[in-house]
Amino acid sequence: MSSKGENVVENPVRIGELECGQGQPLTVIAGPCVLENQALAGQIAQHLKSTCQSLNLRFIFKASFDKANRTSLDSYRGVGLESGLSVLASLKRELGIPVTTDIHLPDQAAPVAEVCDLLQIPAFLARQTDLLVAAAATGRPVNVKKGQFMAPADMRHVVHKLVGAGCRQVLLTERGTFFGYGNLINDMRALPEMRQLGVPVVFDATHSVQRPSAAGGTTGGNREMVAPLARAAVAVGCDAVFLETHPEPEKSPSDGPNMVPLDEVRPLLEQLVSLHNTVNGI
Repeated sequence: MSSKGENVVENPVRIGELECGQGQPLTVIAGPCVLENQALAGQIAQHLKSTCQSLNLRFIFKASFDKANRTSLDSYRGVGLESGLSVLASLKRELGIPVTTDIHLPDQAAPVAEVCDLLQIPAFLARQTDLLVAAAATGRPVNVKKGQFMAPADMRHVVHKLVGAGCRQVLLTERGTFFGYGNLINDMRALPEMRQLGVPVVFDATHSVQRPSAAGGTTGGNREMVAPLARAAVAVGCDAVFLETHPEPEKSPSDGPNMVPLDEVRPLLEQLVSLHNTVNGI
């Protein structure tokens, strides 16, 4: 934070039984883009948990119960709040892992916080004061994705809103910046700039390769760029990497073009661990 706000945020941030941030191993926030059913979510979560454990990575499972910002009215949105929280609660209980999901409305904050260890604010909603205040009021850590339309330095206002509403456990996520129409770019300077706010910083490697509304009514993407950007982000310095994955991305009802196939996650994470250890002198 600035000199006026030193020590008002916590770093590292405790999320369930793990800590993310300063002096900690790399954290992986990963899962399918949207919940489809219990069995598939369990398959993905178990695979990611085992992989992260073997690599000494911290793992948080993420999946959405509702994709409220789909391009088309006809696009699949998810299983809904009640069913989605039931799936997440089951995974948390059976696998012993922290879980997170995104909220879109202030009245979703409290019920989601009863299950999830971390609340996520979507990039399009990063400036929504009522949503931030409601998330802060739950007492849970809050991860805010930087708006595609926002400068990294402007995220200080987001942090100040959360701190002012009583939340000292804040993460910020970089997920690309609009570059013309239907394209995103990553300015890696955003990572150290947001880190200067005193909070752990996450790099969203899969949403960063999206092509918004560029696939004829749906969002396109270029998953071939996920690994290069993730390596760059870890080399520059980040505390966590966000990935969306699926056993068959082409069959995913959301974000398939930019998701990492589940069987390709481990080789990527092995590279990221090596880079993280080198950067941090481990």
